Amino acid sequence: MPYEKNRNKILKSRYGITLEDYALMLAEQGGVCAICGAPPSEARVLDVDHCHESGTVRGLLCRSCNLCLGRMQDNPDILRRAADYLEANW
Repeated sequence: MPYEKNRNKILKSRYGITLEDYALMLAEQGGVCAICGAPPSEARVLDVDHCHESGTVRGLLCRSCNLCLGRMQDNPDILRRAADYLEANW
């Protein structure tokens, strides 16, 4: 119970969502990362992905996918070029 109370407080302050919102998002995504389809691990829940400019929550991602978006500056053009690069050099 203390974990859930603390988690709810963190989700509310950082992202403006509740544990119930998180659970609904997770269910809508089929319980997996919105990008790669990996389920959360026993040790780690899925990260809340959000726009750093507007604060809008976009979905739930595994740590790898969330870090990838951040390292690609949340820029779709860079991500497309990365995909093109991988396809051309596979």
